[in-house]
Amino acid sequence: MNIHEYQAKAMLAEFGVPVPRGKLALSVAEAVTAAESLNGSVWVVKAQIHAGGRGKAGGVRICKSIGEVKAAATDLLGSVLVTKQTGEAGKQVNRLYIEEGLNIAREFYLSLLVDRETERVAFVASPAGGMDIEEVAASSPEKILTLSIAGDEVSENEAQKIAAFLGLEGEQEKACADLLEKLYRAFTEKDGSMLELNPLILTGGGKLMALDAKFVADSNALYRHAEIVGLRDLSEEDPREIEASQFGLNYIALDGHIGCMVNGAGLAMATMDIIQLKGDRPANFLDVGGGVTVDAVCEAFKLLFSDDHVKAVLVNIFGGIVRCDIIAGGLLEAIKTHPMRVPVVMRLVGTNEEEGRRMVKDARLDVRWANDLDQAAELAVAAAREVA
Repeated sequence: MNIHEYQAKAMLAEFGVPVPRGKLALSVAEAVTAAESLNGSVWVVKAQIHAGGRGKAGGVRICKSIGEVKAAATDLLGSVLVTKQTGEAGKQVNRLYIEEGLNIAREFYLSLLVDRETERVAFVASPAGGMDIEEVAASSPEKILTLSIAGDEVSENEAQKIAAFLGLEGEQEKACADLLEKLYRAFTEKDGSMLELNPLILTGGGKLMALDAKFVADSNALYRHAEIVGLRDLSEEDPREIEASQFGLNYIALDGHIGCMVNGAGLAMATMDIIQLKGDRPANFLDVGGGVTVDAVCEAFKLLFSDDHVKAVLVNIFGGIVRCDIIAGGLLEAIKTHPMRVPVVMRLVGTNEEEGRRMVKDARLDVRWANDLDQAAELAVAAAREVA
């Protein structure tokens, strides 16, 4: 689960991580009041959306007067910000963060993530902060250090390696070690899956400070963190994903044309890959899970049939715990209110396979049957092209 920059900074501040002074603003008047209360000569007006690349998209404005703050807030609030992470639709700006302007001497990149290979938390550090880390990795991989933490805290040796890689010495090295320990504690205690400071800055006065912060919580651990759940901003999430989560469905909207319904994340990824190999793109990731019910499958079909981007639906079920007749029953329930406006390709294999096929055929539905995944993907892509 994502939270906003200002929320991530407030959380980090609780652990002693130095962050700039700032205030949330939901209106132009609040933005002006916030700037006046910060008692500065330079302010930064930041759009709060769940996406990176805000600066390049004009979502971060440096202002040198209260009048400029007012103008920036007027321009940003209610606007749609399009970044490389939002897609063409962009995201509407409903919140602003008004922050004090700082004298920046250097910018770094620093993040924490779960390293699946080592089964540890790892730091990723770079002296090339303020840039897209993907660009740095592609053009200058030697400027990126990945270091997995061996114990329950950051050791002196590990802190020294990161500080040295960033080019920090003396008192700055000590400050870096202290910062790393606080970030590690925040990340582990809050069950993070990713924490990113880009940039982490060294001020003109020689202080390290988190100028930006992005925190993603592990959704599987949210039951332990009511305080994080309370920060959820539903306006930043796809309504279809919210609806799907209410029925225990794992759904992520994508930008293709083939609506997918699969059981099991691995099979879902394989299905999405083969759709691309056949010349189209998936419209979603949808894993119905193991303990799915007819009602949940019904809602899943409704989501697919109501998506205007979907030109064909591919159902790929390998029945084990999930019974094929449950999938068929869900389809029969869904079409009572959501007709099959696009072709449906089904591959049902496994538990109650024959019963599931019989139910669909008895309903005289125009379903195209596939015997294997390769054939299913070919049929779905061809069907989508017919509709298009």
